[in-house]
Amino acid sequence: MALPLLKYAPTTQNSRVDPLRVGSDEDPKAVSMDKAMDREDQNFVIEAAYRQIFFHAFKVDRDRTLESQLRDGQITVRDFIRSLCLSDTFTRSFYNLNSNYKVSRHLVEKLLGRTTHGKSEEIAWSAVLMTRGVKGMVDDILNSQEYLDAFGYDTVPYHRNRVVGSRDLGETPFNITSPRYDEYYRGILGFPQVVYTGTAKAYPERARQRRGGFPEDYLPWVRTMPAMRTTGAPAGSVGGDYLSKVPYRSIGR
Repeated sequence: MALPLLKYAPTTQNSRVDPLRVGSDEDPKAVSMDKAMDREDQNFVIEAAYRQIFFHAFKVDRDRTLESQLRDGQITVRDFIRSLCLSDTFTRSFYNLNSNYKVSRHLVEKLLGRTTHGKSEEIAWSAVLMTRGVKGMVDDILNSQEYLDAFGYDTVPYHRNRVVGSRDLGETPFNITSPRYDEYYRGILGFPQVVYTGTAKAYPERARQRRGGFPEDYLPWVRTMPAMRTTGAPAGSVGGDYLSKVPYRSIGR
């Protein structure tokens, strides 16, 4: 039995109003297919959709059939986003490797362009994910009035940055705050790890030339100097059997 979406409330009053500010570099850059004038612009829209859902799309993750349908106008950007969320790549590389809470939070951030309203919204969407699967949750989000008002049918979802009067900077993008894999699977896969694929930078020949002040240049001169040794025991030394002065506990005591 499919459960309806549970009621949840915004965590702050700021989420109920639009941000009041003058345009700046922090404003989101909308990518829309209805503004694409040539094939290069269409490729830019497609790349933005892949980055929004997959973080990064390799050649094996791309669907040439969907891309061709989007370019020809057979499907909308909204349909293209839906197909990416229901693809085998998303299921295999994200859905199967995270909990329902993480998946629901991720889909809200990716599709609605905002963070979830606390744990109550995560629980509400997790219930939909549990009873109706990814398809049911994605359809509910894409058919919601919030999605249609924010992005419509031809705009790729983006992070709707919010700047409020009490803070100098807006919210951190979710692709930074939400890693792709959960902590459990990051440990299995050995993340985080640093893989250096470049070439080591070699020192130029002039850097290998010795200049004045190099310590090894003075070693032959130091060896020719007479040994500076003093006769007698050094100050502070006490002769004696140190081992006999160390307390110990024998087995018989």
